[in-house]
Amino acid sequence: MKRLRIAIVSCLLLMTGSLFAAQQARHTFSIQNGNFLYDGKPIQIHSGEMHYERVPAPYWRHRLKMMKAMGLNAVATYVFWNYHEVAPGKWDWKTGNRNIREFLKACQEEGMLVILRPGPYGCGEWEFGGYPWWLQKTKGLVIRTDNQQFLDSCRAYINQLAGQVRDLQITNGGPIVMVQVENEFGSYVAQRKDIPLEVHRSYNAKIRQMLLDAGFNINTFTSDGSWLFKGGSIEGALPTANGEDNIENLKKVVNEYHHGVGPYMVAEFYPGWLDHWNEPFQKVSTQAVVKQAKKYLEAGINFNIYMVHGGTNFGFTSGANYGNAKDIQPDITSYDYDAPISEAGWNTPKYDSLRALMMKYVKYKVPAVPARIPVIALPHITLDKTVDLFQVINKMQPVENDKPMTFEDLNQGFGYVLYRRHFNQPINGMMRVPGIADYGIVYVNGKKVGELNRLTGKDSIEVNIPFNSTLDILVENCGRINYGARITENLKGIIQPITIEGNEITGNWQMYQLPMDKMPDTKTLPAGYEAGKPVLYSGTFTVNQVGDTFLDMEKWGKGIVFVNGINLGRYWKVGPQQTLYLPGCFLKKGKNEIVIFEQQNDTKKNEVAGVTQPVLDKLVKEQ
Repeated sequence: MKRLRIAIVSCLLLMTGSLFAAQQARHTFSIQNGNFLYDGKPIQIHSGEMHYERVPAPYWRHRLKMMKAMGLNAVATYVFWNYHEVAPGKWDWKTGNRNIREFLKACQEEGMLVILRPGPYGCGEWEFGGYPWWLQKTKGLVIRTDNQQFLDSCRAYINQLAGQVRDLQITNGGPIVMVQVENEFGSYVAQRKDIPLEVHRSYNAKIRQMLLDAGFNINTFTSDGSWLFKGGSIEGALPTANGEDNIENLKKVVNEYHHGVGPYMVAEFYPGWLDHWNEPFQKVSTQAVVKQAKKYLEAGINFNIYMVHGGTNFGFTSGANYGNAKDIQPDITSYDYDAPISEAGWNTPKYDSLRALMMKYVKYKVPAVPARIPVIALPHITLDKTVDLFQVINKMQPVENDKPMTFEDLNQGFGYVLYRRHFNQPINGMMRVPGIADYGIVYVNGKKVGELNRLTGKDSIEVNIPFNSTLDILVENCGRINYGARITENLKGIIQPITIEGNEITGNWQMYQLPMDKMPDTKTLPAGYEAGKPVLYSGTFTVNQVGDTFLDMEKWGKGIVFVNGINLGRYWKVGPQQTLYLPGCFLKKGKNEIVIFEQQNDTKKNEVAGVTQPVLDKLVKEQ
């Protein structure tokens, strides 16, 4: 028996020693002689972009396995600053999808190298490009330039991030092999010609130095369109080209800004594209994507597929763009991106074709495709309670001011604000709300008059306000601009004076704050309903087995949906998105709760349906 105990102890010691050795295993990654070298040998990076913020944490490994089974050997991810600094000076690196360390460890355990893209600016169709909204409140702070207050804020963020991931760099035995400096800064330089080039370049270099000072001791790189390297490149960082399909041009511009040598990398190879509300769903053909991928593989070009798996803009995380014809283009909740791996993690024909191509070129073993996460059909969910939001508001304490206040002035980042004013004298005519940000519904004495919509450029409406009457405007923040020169103009709510027939309406404004940061507890609220008024619907439903599913919102108006306390995101009847993805990991066996905030409420609803297939490409012109 004694010998047996000794043998067991010896085995345990050997196992412990082996585990320790495995944990301490070191690999190397470097750039030498125009090549990426892994453990001293040339390696081609075949990466796919996936953002841990957009994928439920229980599904991270499934999506990583999907990527590996497509033939990829690396994953790139943004780190969105505002996802972790949840309030000024309050950091969250643990809850929900925020545990970046666990994500990185999962990447390593699944055999994937990591390309980290920390910004501080991210773009990514994410709210405010990843910047915390309250930066706009600091007097004298100017984002994305050589401004001391902004740089101090960036340093605090970078140091916080480094504290979480510094030991997970390849130099310390982790999976992170490269870190990006800023993001697409060359585009911003081109958009902001009012700022001297030397100021732009000074700012960009300082961001790189911050990363180095914080302990990032791996290769740095920049990412820009090839024609924008002059403004975006930094000495000491590898320039990579976004969307570059001309291989000879790629080599030419990289050589110009990297001392005549590679490696040559397309940091964003687009298999799809981003999508906005009230615009067609964007698609890129499988044939075109495979054709371009083949060119890269045959030429030995490194690439990162943006996005290989898009995921979902849960809650209020989606951003917005703008164009010459539109003041704002809010992004839809789904970030499917027409990517090879769908929003729900399914392999698509694009995935299967790319996988077949990769298997012809890569020298490492490509594993089998993982099974899909089970999909369930939800029963029609009965909505057994309605809450008239105006009844709730009437019991709230408002903020009072002579003029309407912005969300930022109210110290509110997201959600809704109801602006109210009582009129002792009658007034009628054209009411103008210039710069409304972003979507408003107008009521007089609780009756809906119409809508204001920054998306369509509608900022005025005829009103008839009788003696002793109340004007209400319910305003929604549809997501801050995340790209372009106007990223510095991101206030929300009513941001300019309201006029009626040219007369500014001042005095006695009341602001009722509805951040919707938590699922409303309808059990504690009085039941009520009136057509046209914003309403909370609630109900429960039972499932015997959890699985992924989709909520059919096509017959609804505009609003958000909570399930078991989680904000699934926005819906809007205009499309193109008509369903909301409900991951099975958000459900539980037995009883589940649902709350729907419906803003338009043109017709009363008694139920919401579940479907097993998403609808992301059905555009409907709003009546």
